[in-house]
Amino acid sequence: MTIDVNTDVIPNVRPRRGLGGRLYHGETAIDFYGRRWWGLGFSALLLIITVASLLIQGLNLGLDFEGGVAWEVSATNLNVDDARALLDEHGINGTDAKIQERTSATGSVLLIQVGDQSVAKRQEVKEALATAAKVDAESVSVNSVSSTWGRSITEKAIRALVIFLVLVALFIAWRLEWRMALAAIIAMLHDVLISVGVYSLLQFEVTPATVVAFLTILGFSLYDTIVVFDKVLENTERFTGTRSPYADVINVSMNQVLMRSINTSIAAVLPVLSLLVLGAGILGAVTLKDFSLALLVGLITGSYSSIFVATPLLAMFKEREPRYRNLRGAAHATGAELEHLVLGGSPAARHQAARHRAESGGGEVLIPASTPSTPESVLTHPPRPRKKKRRTS
Repeated sequence: MTIDVNTDVIPNVRPRRGLGGRLYHGETAIDFYGRRWWGLGFSALLLIITVASLLIQGLNLGLDFEGGVAWEVSATNLNVDDARALLDEHGINGTDAKIQERTSATGSVLLIQVGDQSVAKRQEVKEALATAAKVDAESVSVNSVSSTWGRSITEKAIRALVIFLVLVALFIAWRLEWRMALAAIIAMLHDVLISVGVYSLLQFEVTPATVVAFLTILGFSLYDTIVVFDKVLENTERFTGTRSPYADVINVSMNQVLMRSINTSIAAVLPVLSLLVLGAGILGAVTLKDFSLALLVGLITGSYSSIFVATPLLAMFKEREPRYRNLRGAAHATGAELEHLVLGGSPAARHQAARHRAESGGGEVLIPASTPSTPESVLTHPPRPRKKKRRTS
């Protein structure tokens, strides 16, 4: 059975587009609110893996954080096993040494990192490496970093992170509202933790460039989240005066900004991929690897969290407000009803359709794509006829 709610309005004759066309034009009707626990559950799983990896194997901290000595020598006539054996011969545990073979425009080199050594030991190993690699001793570089300097970098990074989070929370609370600020901060911390977890799980080396990249991705995560929240705030005002659950506001907003978020993420990821693949991989600019790799991980997690973490958390916070508390758990728009709202239809028409469905015992209800919002359209009963005044003679 089909019921036409408003026969005075000509139904929309817009041709039905495919999934790609609806996504491109912002006409999707995805029930993000109904699937919110899938996203939050997946994030919880990633966080559990992150904590477990940090507890079991920790982070692969670079020389700048742990302190020690690093030699860089040509790898043309020297391989990793030979370098470890050479360290053992000079009283340094070669098994615990970090040895990486790096390729640059000038050729392959071995980067050998060990704990702090005396000046005499550094010079002794330098000359031995030069002899084994069949190069001049002056071409073997030696760098020494104190662990105190690494701790200083870590403390400054944590201090900068705390100040950044406080300023961001204050700005969002002033510009939008405090619940949005809380959801955005949690989403940003989620992004940082997941990025750190990826580095711990895959044992990527953490360098000062990595820390800078981690702080950089916070800005992107914040930007993408504010774009979504701004649309949520706009639709909250649009739904004012209707008894609509907050799930409708969330779903409509997410579908309207979905394509924009995807475009923003793609536009941000492509340059970073070019740095990682072309710069670090093909051209051999290994200094770009640490920065671009951390950026890539952070951009992906930031795009994910703005949709599947920040917005569901905001819905949970808002549903505790007196305005939405009684509507929590109420049926929210899905399918054709949600598409009607996404395309700018009146929320009042949606409630009118739901009332007709309940009165008729079910069935499909045709909702016009654009229903005029008039005082008569939002009334729950016909207006009373006005009484005729008696004529006086």
